[in-house]
Amino acid sequence: GILEKIRLCLIKKLLPHLEDRRKYHEEFASSTSFHGVHNVVHTQSKARRALWLLIVAGCLAIVIWQICSRFIYYFSWPTTTTVVVQYVENIKFPAVTFCNLNRFQAHAVSSLKEIFLIWNIVSAILQKFAMEDKYFQELNDFLLGNQNFSIKDFTRKNGFYLNSSTLLECNFFGKPCYPQDFEHVFTEYGNCFTFNHNDISARRVSLSGRGLHLLFDVQQDKFTDEPTLGYTDAGITFVIHSPQELPRFDGLGLLTPVGMHAEVAIRQLKSIIQEYPWGECKPDIKLQYHKIYSTNGCLLECKARYIQDWCGCLPFILPGNGTECDLLTFYKCVYPAVYDIEIKGLCTVGTHNSTCPAPCEETDYPTTVTYSNFGGEKAIKYFSTKLKKSPEYIR
Repeated sequence: GILEKIRLCLIKKLLPHLEDRRKYHEEFASSTSFHGVHNVVHTQSKARRALWLLIVAGCLAIVIWQICSRFIYYFSWPTTTTVVVQYVENIKFPAVTFCNLNRFQAHAVSSLKEIFLIWNIVSAILQKFAMEDKYFQELNDFLLGNQNFSIKDFTRKNGFYLNSSTLLECNFFGKPCYPQDFEHVFTEYGNCFTFNHNDISARRVSLSGRGLHLLFDVQQDKFTDEPTLGYTDAGITFVIHSPQELPRFDGLGLLTPVGMHAEVAIRQLKSIIQEYPWGECKPDIKLQYHKIYSTNGCLLECKARYIQDWCGCLPFILPGNGTECDLLTFYKCVYPAVYDIEIKGLCTVGTHNSTCPAPCEETDYPTTVTYSNFGGEKAIKYFSTKLKKSPEYIR
């Protein structure tokens, strides 16, 4: 009751009478610098008053809209993109990873079409692959009868290899290079080999002249793939990437067909992305098994963690130190788990709030590839004599 009496007392003292309020309002409208209000109050014509009222209301709406739009623009954290083109004499040479499109030695898989199906299941971790139902039964029978079979050891032993018979020539800025200068790596194409890996990643070279010159013999009579599964190509696939990153062939691999000479011109494109809220990167993210952060490396480690938790083992094609998954676990747990990860969106990339946001610094190597037929008549005779092969084989 006391509070109510105080409130009523204050109202009586603070609020003037109605006539006084009207007088005050009219004085304010007449003297205010708010343009147009004076005309709304003192104009005698109703039409002119209505017109001035619309003008004042419209201007007020425009002012409010402009103020709101500026606040919205400010809190959208706008950024400015700066592109700097630098012409330099020396640059770090990237890593180059090569694979044979025919992944396995013919003698080892002549009667084992299941090997290709098994490898497709393994490589589905890196690249999506849908298997037809007609292959499930024969694959299941093979797995049950070969429980101790290791696709990793089989591929390493019977996949594509790099030696003096497959790498016919190697030249790096005028200096010879050899098969031992390449590092072995597993990809969705099986055995692949990387030149300029981490051990020599600091090598700086001149931009002028021919950089890395390679001559491969893919030996189509010794290596094969399964045409009934859609693998009908022959040649070399390669990808150019940072020496500190893993090669990624999915959508980024370049192809060199058999009997062709490919000339690849490269540029270095370095991108520095701002952190959130101006950009999408998170500078504090570190990877456990990679020296530098990349979305691809982060994605592989994310999949490895989920598969390790679900299946109790780790596929050899993923980074980590867990127990290697056997074939039955691959087939019954890992393969479904990968699709479950994709469907549920457990490992996402791109935005700052995703599992693997954009890197704050990224180096790409845009390429331009041109081709010419390999070898005229004299060149064929030269290589036929040098390699002790028939001219038909060289063609």
